[in-house]
Amino acid sequence: MAAGAALRAVRECLAAFPGEARELGWPQSVPCLDGAPSPLEFYRGWVAPNKPCVIRNALGHWPALERWAPAYLREVVGPKVVSVAVTPNGYADAVFQDRFVMPEERRMPFTDFLDIVEKKVTSPNVFYVQKQCSNLTEEFPELVCDVQPDIPWMSEALGRKPDAVNFWLGESAAVTSLHKDHYENLYCVISGKKHFLLHPPSDRPFIPYELYQPATYQVSEDGSFEIVDEKNADKVPWIPLDPLNPNLEQYPEYAKAKPLQCTVNAGEMLYLPSLWFHHVQQSHGCIAVNYWYDMEYDLKYSYYQLLDCLTKAVEVL
Repeated sequence: MAAGAALRAVRECLAAFPGEARELGWPQSVPCLDGAPSPLEFYRGWVAPNKPCVIRNALGHWPALERWAPAYLREVVGPKVVSVAVTPNGYADAVFQDRFVMPEERRMPFTDFLDIVEKKVTSPNVFYVQKQCSNLTEEFPELVCDVQPDIPWMSEALGRKPDAVNFWLGESAAVTSLHKDHYENLYCVISGKKHFLLHPPSDRPFIPYELYQPATYQVSEDGSFEIVDEKNADKVPWIPLDPLNPNLEQYPEYAKAKPLQCTVNAGEMLYLPSLWFHHVQQSHGCIAVNYWYDMEYDLKYSYYQLLDCLTKAVEVL
């Protein structure tokens, strides 16, 4: 009986905690700042309390805002072979057919990729430049001079440079499934727009995780995709739920979650705090650059780990 009472107490605590966190700390919508903050303002107002915000009028001096059209990219990058994620459905790194399926990572001339994005060539598949290994500096160094190697006020606020700077360009059908990262993320839109659906870390009790066999899309001889399991690989914990069309019969707890939504337009940046869950859509041909700064593994991280462990324990019991 004591164990049952303890379990009930934990469940009640988990059910109440997200609501209290929202009331005490999280915003009801994503605030907008009209200009870049000072390092101290940014750290005190946003990083320390782990709150997202959209920052306007902070990228106006970047040449990329004027230059990064397809014609310029063709001229500067040209036919150089780059890494492109290719899927049959637009979902890379997502749950499909009871697998965690990663995209085919195709090496192809950048101009061929642009032909597909500009619809000069048709393809039944979905193409997305999204390799997250600082691909801006590693694969597209010709473009670095049009942006910045880091965001100075962010670097000063955190006392470090970014771990990675990533370049994103793809079709509107390319969707990023709901997940979280252990990074402080500044996501800068150069052209087009990105639509973010966000959950604070305190919503973890309502967000389902399951373990999945990792697999990869591979092109068969007839041009269709097949899903090939990664042999001898550990299972991957991932979120099976689509927040735009959640199956509440299967995941009823998600109805208690309170997502925030925001659109980031060209010339704007989103500060996406570490451990925030996010799902991303984009306009066709949207171009973006994001800066990943390693998070502090401090008390905030420990609180999240405790919340995650308690959620898993209640699910098992």
